[in-house]
Amino acid sequence: MNKVVDTAADALAAVTDGQTIALGGFGLCGTPSVLIEALLDSGATDLHLITNNCGPDTSAVTELLRARRVSRITASYIGDNSVFLGQYLRGSLSVDLVPQGTLAEKLRAGGAGIPAFYTPTGVGTAVAEGGIPLRYGAAGVVAEYSAARRVEQVGGRDCLLEHSLTADLALIRAEVADTQGNLRFRASARNFNPLCAMAARVAIVEVARVVDAGRIGADDIHLSGVFVSRVLPVGARMRKPIERLRVAHPRVAGEGELAS
Repeated sequence: MNKVVDTAADALAAVTDGQTIALGGFGLCGTPSVLIEALLDSGATDLHLITNNCGPDTSAVTELLRARRVSRITASYIGDNSVFLGQYLRGSLSVDLVPQGTLAEKLRAGGAGIPAFYTPTGVGTAVAEGGIPLRYGAAGVVAEYSAARRVEQVGGRDCLLEHSLTADLALIRAEVADTQGNLRFRASARNFNPLCAMAARVAIVEVARVVDAGRIGADDIHLSGVFVSRVLPVGARMRKPIERLRVAHPRVAGEGELAS
């Protein structure tokens, strides 16, 4: 029952070309950067990543893109990642853009064994009607568009059919794990991590700290170890960068002034 492994290479021993990998995190928050760097070192290519987004140009996911290891991404938005955008527009990367809440539910449904579901999100838009560019050609011309969704009335409201998502692997991050893989996340780093783990056949987690089984109180377990295959302790190697640093101006506002 002890799921702790010693190295990132051991954790990713089963990774192969062409796999679908779900990545926890939101931008830089809760992103398993140590495991993503190990995925880069593994040499695996032609990967399909499922992630809320790829983060900024400085993210670990961006290094996978720079190394041309990714052929397809399912995400909720491109954001300000110039590498992601450039590869999409040049035709080297296929992109499935999915509304963020729908993406979360597609992963949750996949983990629950539900093959599809109806949602009102996207009705009356290109999400339902099709026509979102999935892939560009080399000349900048759209080579493939998204297909129209099936629309049905549910309770008197138009809803479109969405299929669930599953993955071969999930790479996630938590704050504390026990030796059996039960996890506790810290604050908003919980985000997409549990959903990715539940939707994957094999879930691998990097954690700041590992404790003995039974040391995490039952009410403090955010994800059961039944969904976790391997636990990698990373300690101080866990990166917690700030995506956009904002600080107050050091000058104190005088009477009648507003602080900038």
